[in-house]
Amino acid sequence: MPALIDAIDVKRRTRFELDNTPYSCLEAEVNTPTARGGQTLVRLKIRNLLTNAVFDRTFKAGEKFKEPDLQTVAASYLYNDGTAFHFLDQETFETHGLDVAAIGNAPGHLTEGLIVELLKFNGNPIGLELPANVALKVAFTEPGVRGDSSSGSVTKPARLETGLEIRVPLFIKEGEIVKVSTETGEFAGRA
Repeated sequence: MPALIDAIDVKRRTRFELDNTPYSCLEAEVNTPTARGGQTLVRLKIRNLLTNAVFDRTFKAGEKFKEPDLQTVAASYLYNDGTAFHFLDQETFETHGLDVAAIGNAPGHLTEGLIVELLKFNGNPIGLELPANVALKVAFTEPGVRGDSSSGSVTKPARLETGLEIRVPLFIKEGEIVKVSTETGEFAGRA
């Protein structure tokens, strides 16, 4: 029997199953009433892992959730055929396709051969988890001009090999490899 998770124990990034659907907690807030006999409530901002829909739900502290049948397996990104992104399972060498809705903001971070964690629910792929940072080549950026910091910001726009556009420091040149945070989509340093 799968383990049960109390609503009050759900924290950020906790995964649980509700109505036979896997969810991931984005934010958790516990509201304890000051009056005697008041019910402790847990307000959760959750993401449906099948549809990527995000919404708020409130639960009583004693409510229980099943632990979902989720597995993560290492997979390498192969290609995008216009309808799906294809990944190669590193254990079974099976190819899995995920549509754009299942991978969210990941397309701007994917390069051929990148190893990601493929998320499977009941054995079927439903999404992926990117590494914290990815190394991407700068495809285009204007040359930095000294004294170009009148706005107080010393960054400039850069388009990366995947089409992702980020702000980079003035010293970054075309052709350089930069680290990009997959969580924020921002410049994280030179690779």
